[in-house]
Amino acid sequence: MTSSTPGRRWVLARRRKAPSRARRRLGAAVRMLAALALAGGVYTAFAPGAFADDTPVPLSASAQEGKQLFDNSCISCHGENAQGVVGRGPSLIGVGSASVVFQVSTGRMPATRQEAQAEEKKPQFDDTQTKQIAQYIQELGGGPQLPADGNFSDDPTTNPEALSRGGELFRQNCTSCHGNGGAGGALSSGKFAPALHDATPQTIYSAMLTGPQNMPVFGDNQLTPDEKRDIVTYVTTQLQQDKDPGGIFNLGRYGPVTEGLAIFAVGIVVLVFTALWIAGKS
Repeated sequence: MTSSTPGRRWVLARRRKAPSRARRRLGAAVRMLAALALAGGVYTAFAPGAFADDTPVPLSASAQEGKQLFDNSCISCHGENAQGVVGRGPSLIGVGSASVVFQVSTGRMPATRQEAQAEEKKPQFDDTQTKQIAQYIQELGGGPQLPADGNFSDDPTTNPEALSRGGELFRQNCTSCHGNGGAGGALSSGKFAPALHDATPQTIYSAMLTGPQNMPVFGDNQLTPDEKRDIVTYVTTQLQQDKDPGGIFNLGRYGPVTEGLAIFAVGIVVLVFTALWIAGKS
């Protein structure tokens, strides 16, 4: 009996400690769950979503008029909520009012048929209707907007530096597609860069801001609003004004490469005929 007493005591001690460990583990688990529940409750109470109102924001009066125009003329291609229709028209969610102004004011939209690139034509909507449709799309999904003050260019007489800056920016960012003289040019897949000779300041600015067709988007991170206005100032002052370039022909203001090629071709022909005439006389 005496020899077995220490063993029995060890067994009894283990039995007494086992429930104590179990209770500690259970208590730790309960405390952890309570802490998680408390943290979740605090987050739920103070999270912005807890107070978010799911009620749709009503459209402004201008946007409501724009919605009616959209439903009558645009819904068949762009869908009931401007989400787009496969094979017909893209989604307009997020394109912004600037894109609508460019497409609608130039008559490119509504499109009459599917083609590689929508061409400019007589607008179907007046300025007021265009702004109403643009406001509807803006309130529907947001996106780029034109300057609220409607200022798209500067006066070169009061700000002559805008003209020089605009010319430099135009040569860096635009001539590869539109040419040095803004006459436009052919692109791939049946598309083309349009001529800028008749483009309005609003059209040029909105095109830079939204990047229609193959044109890259020149957001405010790429070209600041002031830089966009400088480019518009250069185009409307230098490229759209009728100036006498001198000589017999202006060659459409296509730039030095075209002009050099033309004079080279004409000069070679004249030299060849002159050489033949001299040889015949001798």
